[in-house]
Amino acid sequence: MEYKMSEMVARTNVPKSTILYYIREGLLPEAKKLKSNVHRYGDEHIELIGYIKYMQEEIGSTNEQIKFALQNKNQSLSSSFSMIEPLMNTLSSIPIGAVHYTKEQFLKYYNIDSTFLEQLLNDGILVPIHDEDFTEKEASIVKLVLSFNAVGVDYSIIKSYVEHAKALSELEFKMQMQLCSVRSDENFSMLWKIMFESLFNAKEYLFNRYTYKVLLKSLKDEISK
Repeated sequence: MEYKMSEMVARTNVPKSTILYYIREGLLPEAKKLKSNVHRYGDEHIELIGYIKYMQEEIGSTNEQIKFALQNKNQSLSSSFSMIEPLMNTLSSIPIGAVHYTKEQFLKYYNIDSTFLEQLLNDGILVPIHDEDFTEKEASIVKLVLSFNAVGVDYSIIKSYVEHAKALSELEFKMQMQLCSVRSDENFSMLWKIMFESLFNAKEYLFNRYTYKVLLKSLKDEISK
């Protein structure tokens, strides 16, 4: 379909000045020019505006980052890393400005037993982004495991938790690959939004709600005895 500027504004809830700014910045393609003062926009413009707004408001991407991502979009997840870079950065959960340590520095700074650290790495409980890249995030997990041990909780339950996390990650990967398999220029921004929402919104919702259900049932069972 083709749209007038007024229709674009109404459909996207984005001001005319912002739409024209996106075009000047190279984030949106030029409008179809029917006459010198008559321009028409298409469904692609609406789709792209949705993507731009989401990346700016939800991910905090800059115009340059968005422009680079749009220039490098294609049908492959692995070959369009620029599109998923904000996702990868968020999944890494490493705060901006975090201090990074080599393994040796990490052991010394946090006074961790090297044998214990190797056990956590081998069991997949510690998952540094790179072999020699440890942060306070890894330190918090070490402290958590030590706390479990201190109160006598069986270590095997933590390993089981890790195995479930691995299985979930494989399932999520299949989900993302299916999204990529149907991606086109017309729907790609909607699919990327689904990817972000499923990984960060739906996962938290489902995990927390099912934990709530289990705890609630346990409480009810205890009260009814």
